[in-house]
Amino acid sequence: MKVRFGFTCRGSNDLPIEDFIQLCADLERLHFDSIWLPETMLTGSFDPLVALSHVAALTERLKIGSHLILPGRAPVRLARELAQLDRLSNGRLLLIAVLGLPDDGEVVAQGVERSIRGAMMDEMVPLLRRLWAGETITHSGKHYELLDASIDPLPIQEPLELWFGGAIPSALKRVGRLGDGYIPGLSTPQEGAEKKLAVQDAAQEFDRTVDPEHFGVNLSYSRGPLSVAARDALTQRRPDVDPENLIPTSAASLNETIDAWIEAGYSKFLLRPVEAPADWSHELEQLASEVLDRQS
Repeated sequence: MKVRFGFTCRGSNDLPIEDFIQLCADLERLHFDSIWLPETMLTGSFDPLVALSHVAALTERLKIGSHLILPGRAPVRLARELAQLDRLSNGRLLLIAVLGLPDDGEVVAQGVERSIRGAMMDEMVPLLRRLWAGETITHSGKHYELLDASIDPLPIQEPLELWFGGAIPSALKRVGRLGDGYIPGLSTPQEGAEKKLAVQDAAQEFDRTVDPEHFGVNLSYSRGPLSVAARDALTQRRPDVDPENLIPTSAASLNETIDAWIEAGYSKFLLRPVEAPADWSHELEQLASEVLDRQS
């Protein structure tokens, strides 16, 4: 099992956009596998296509990834943008397809109706894959119309993979039906093991398999006891789980949690501190010393 460690930047809640390049330079210098940008519409995240294009030009090895919102985008335009970014980064692009946050303002900013976001993604994903494979497509669907559509150039990666997240049964079934990989967030390793089985069962139902190497986790950590603000935010998102069971609060507990996720069958880790440190370079150096000897 190839264990890999990436790092997630939440945007301006973590650091000014002008400091993002130094963060990525440190990640490459320290030999982290990847940088990840979760996309939101309103809450200060960096635009992934803009920021990752800049990073691709200034790094050589660091992979560039995003939790990218699909509903609200035009399939051909998105396929072109991602194919060209994959080529310009020499095949370093990583993608997790997401619906977008459920917040009313976020949904309105996407320009879609909340109730149809899942159906839009289900229709879009096969179109993206056909365009990336070099097909010329005429398509008339419920949400998208294409006429003799094709793109050039094509991605370097064959295929350019789309991973998915999510926790509810419909999301897990979507991974099995459409996904190249699965990466949940804010979960316990025991929950992860159960979700992996659900994904594999769904894939079997659709005569597919998800590569056992393609299971990862968004893993937040803390350098000490959780602050009141962090605890309250976690409780709001997962009121059914004690925050201490979700967030490791020491180097030892972080490594224990990583062990538990590996035991559950997960090998790709997207790490991020619950709260931004005072010195990002120092934080990354410390984190590298604690976990990167596991990277294979």
